[in-house]
Amino acid sequence: MRRLTASYVTLVAALTALPPAVPASAAPGPTVTVTVEKAVTSLPVAPEDRTGYDKTLFSHWTDDDQDGCTTRADVLIQEATTPPDVDARCTAIVGGVWHSYFDKRDYTTARSIDVTQLVPLAESWDSGASQWSAEERQAYANEMEDPRTLVAVAATEVRARGDKDPAQWEPWDDSADCRYLAEWAAVKSRWGMSVDQAELDALITMVAECPTEQITYSRVR
Repeated sequence: MRRLTASYVTLVAALTALPPAVPASAAPGPTVTVTVEKAVTSLPVAPEDRTGYDKTLFSHWTDDDQDGCTTRADVLIQEATTPPDVDARCTAIVGGVWHSYFDKRDYTTARSIDVTQLVPLAESWDSGASQWSAEERQAYANEMEDPRTLVAVAATEVRARGDKDPAQWEPWDDSADCRYLAEWAAVKSRWGMSVDQAELDALITMVAECPTEQITYSRVR
């Protein structure tokens, strides 16, 4: 396992006993702050099961605010470090600059960037989303309330990661590892997802390099 060298900014997290499942559209739970180490060790452990998975079961890139821009376009626009030119219906996103923290590089074309769920859809299915309602899966796939759920990063890095969890893949840039770990723990905790044993072992190894980092989030499940 590569050594982690980055320190990450304090972020959101709440770790309490799992409550009964509620619709993802329900009001969020209380906001709690804990260390990443506490978040990781509090995640429920369960075997992964991809039976029945299909990407189409997560309706994504919707236009919930009906502004003509899909969730993907909204994230591209919001995460640009230099704003791009965007037409009225978001059919063309031209110019702009994006920083991909996975590989610590800047990109000047939107086609070089991919918007993806930090915890991949297939991984979320393995981790409990198979039991969610269609409404909850859509809410997760398009979440804009917590900026860690969806990330705009290098398309090449997204392809390399695929559906892998941290036991199988880490960002190319070692300095991104603590941030990646913190965001992974926050998203899984926020959405009440489980981890398998290999994933937990990898997370515990990673967190040894940033045990005092904190995350904050409001639980939706």
